[in-house]
Amino acid sequence: MKKALFIGGTGTISSACSALAAEKGFDLTVLNRGNDPGLPPGVKQLTADINDEAAVAGLIKDMVFDVVADFIAYTPVQAERSVRLFSGKTRQFIFISSASAYQKPLSDAVITESTPLANPYWQYSRDKIAIEDLLLKEYRDNGFPITIVRPSHTYSSRSIALGLEGTKGSFQVLRRILDGKPVIVPGDGTTWWTITHNTDFAKGFVGLMGNVHAIGEAFHITSDESLTWNGIYDIIGGILGREVNKLHVSADMLCKFNPGWEGGLIGDKCASVRFDNSKLKRAVPDYCATVRFDQGVEQTLAYILSHPERQIPDPEFEAVSDRIVEAVEHFGP
Repeated sequence: MKKALFIGGTGTISSACSALAAEKGFDLTVLNRGNDPGLPPGVKQLTADINDEAAVAGLIKDMVFDVVADFIAYTPVQAERSVRLFSGKTRQFIFISSASAYQKPLSDAVITESTPLANPYWQYSRDKIAIEDLLLKEYRDNGFPITIVRPSHTYSSRSIALGLEGTKGSFQVLRRILDGKPVIVPGDGTTWWTITHNTDFAKGFVGLMGNVHAIGEAFHITSDESLTWNGIYDIIGGILGREVNKLHVSADMLCKFNPGWEGGLIGDKCASVRFDNSKLKRAVPDYCATVRFDQGVEQTLAYILSHPERQIPDPEFEAVSDRIVEAVEHFGP
């Protein structure tokens, strides 16, 4: 039985990977601060803050792993820490990067793993690129057994996928749809976007765990389905039994209301993308994303609307949405 350690392990992406890795027979341990929901049956937990390097080093002192996966590394400093902690202690180290690291603007709308990495709009993406560079150098110079995985927009049965939302999640947008209020759609809504259910992502991810063909390589893991943002919102409205009152607003204008949206919009969601998953399918021949968006999001909406604790109001996002609507009515999009 292969031994694996997940750093994180209970987020939107990592929770599905934890569940499938356990189901596939990995001896899985999750390292986190212990404040998260319950783990899948058979999964062990190490309680520590990964940022406390000395404490983590003490916990894993006598442990070795076949696979270590870090779901929560966002800066090169954190990656350097992982190299110190896990050099010589794992046969494979999987770093979760981001498909937002791919070149913006794109020179070709079909993305492969050889598409250049460059995102001048989003520091998050530039940090992911810097981590990839650092870890690949460790692989070349010292044999650190790196595999890079790049998720795109991934959602779950408890989290919906939208073009624009506030800091408290998606419910305020759903509330606007249900109330018939204008819902902001970035751009003209015709850009193509790829949304992946976390259970589909997990199939590719677990297929790369312990896979000798993955060492020293990078893979994105996405659905093969692409939809326009207009189509995405129409699907959501159809499930809710409402026609979505879509208000199309340019990304430039939206970023004037909130400069913090620039990375996620101009640097990501407003670029038409489709992903070529051929490389992943060569390494994991049985990989196939099977959850169609209309099927997956129906489950998500049912969960959110039946669980009051997921219905978190966001007055700040509501207020800025209303201001944007008013501005568009006066000045245009």
